[in-house]
Amino acid sequence: MAKATREAYGEALAKLIQENEKIVVLDADLSGSTKTIEAKKVCPQRFFNLGIAEADMIGHAAGLAASGYTAFCSSFAMFASGRAWEQIRNSVAYPHLNVKICATHAGITVGEDGVSHQAIEDIALMRVIPGMQVFVPCDETQTKAVIAHVAAVKGPCYVRLGRSKAADVYAPDTVFDFTKIQIVRKGRDAVLFACGIQVQAALEAAEKLAAEGIELQVVDVCAIKPCDVAGIQAVLEKFEHVFTAEEHSVIGGLGGLIAETASQVCPRRIVRIGMQDCYAESGAADALLKKYGLDGEGVYQVIRQSL
Repeated sequence: MAKATREAYGEALAKLIQENEKIVVLDADLSGSTKTIEAKKVCPQRFFNLGIAEADMIGHAAGLAASGYTAFCSSFAMFASGRAWEQIRNSVAYPHLNVKICATHAGITVGEDGVSHQAIEDIALMRVIPGMQVFVPCDETQTKAVIAHVAAVKGPCYVRLGRSKAADVYAPDTVFDFTKIQIVRKGRDAVLFACGIQVQAALEAAEKLAAEGIELQVVDVCAIKPCDVAGIQAVLEKFEHVFTAEEHSVIGGLGGLIAETASQVCPRRIVRIGMQDCYAESGAADALLKKYGLDGEGVYQVIRQSL
């Protein structure tokens, strides 16, 4: 059943906080939206509402992590990554503390909340921080696996989550290895690397292309950093036609990652699908995805025209 990745996060977090007494949860007065309220319901004594003050939230999280706790922090991605960037860099990443920033409402699918809330720069902002691990899950099953993974690994992590419901890509019993990319559809003519809800758009585009005799391979890159360089190289070596798709600026995100990796291990011409150095506007999530070519039809059109 389709579920927003933020909802899956809330469920996973509620389970974790009951299982591990060293987990604490902090929120910037958005627990109903970020779904950290689920953790508060089952363990209110280890839930902290820091108010509309993301920088302060990160500072508290750093202190708790320095005291031996694993701190999960949540707010909207625009504010978790942007407003608190200095605190994340200096108070969390530099001392390599066990703080997990799980940011919801990422990308343009925040919709009617408008440009001020539409984070299309957050992957780039988090990628550039030394030691920060970055994950962009695409559906409920993968999100729950990512949350369990970041709770277990040491050091700072950023998990990018969405507001809108996301169709299921993986079966509930899927076992993930986040050191590896995931090939979700095999193909022979071109390859598309995607993350987050663009995995679903990529699969839709692949179906449209298949009807025309074009077989598109779809690769899910959930772990943006550290990335599976060897796996990406192996895919690049098999394809001349390479595409990326993300609900993010094409600068510094997944497209940047694949282009950078290709430049080092297997040079390729890469067509990057995403926000083309522009902002969106207020509007329904589906309408915005369509306007900016990030729905299945839009991804299909870019690939079809390029081929």
